[in-house]
Amino acid sequence: MTSATVVSRYANALADVIMGGKAIGVEPGEAAAQVQAFALIVRNSHDLRNALTSPSVSLARKRAVISRIAEAQGVARVVRNFLLVLSDHRRLDALSEVASEFAAVVDERLGFARAAIQSAQPLHPEQQDALVRKISQITGKNVRATWSVHPELLGGVVVNVGSTVYDGSVRGQLAGIGRRLAAV
Repeated sequence: MTSATVVSRYANALADVIMGGKAIGVEPGEAAAQVQAFALIVRNSHDLRNALTSPSVSLARKRAVISRIAEAQGVARVVRNFLLVLSDHRRLDALSEVASEFAAVVDERLGFARAAIQSAQPLHPEQQDALVRKISQITGKNVRATWSVHPELLGGVVVNVGSTVYDGSVRGQLAGIGRRLAAV
């Protein structure tokens, strides 16, 4: 497992290049999607993952494989070069983590807040839109939401924005009442 510091350095370095005007022909969101798509290809192929992370496979061979896959996927040159740097530095084992961190860095630099929203049951699109508007109002940022259903919440929602948790679930409300009663 690669350290969070190393993952952060690679993600921020790519963000610096992409968002610093040095990358031609690729938007930050598109670059994030390309890195994540490449990471998914590697993660889903046991043989490919082993070949790209094995020290017994030459760097030249790894570079050829990465270049061929990147070309087939229409990956931007700057993203392909980044993948080659990861390979040259023997960091492809951290590709999924770097891809996730890079997407988060891009969102942050573009002024987006990431919100992980859990609900007891699926929310209707109108409810999702209203919740995203409210979170945007609270954070002062545009929100990129990910949704998941957790029936154990009983009702309501739990929203994670960074390290802040907004618990509006029935389970959370009952736990709060229980704590207050225990303190009496």
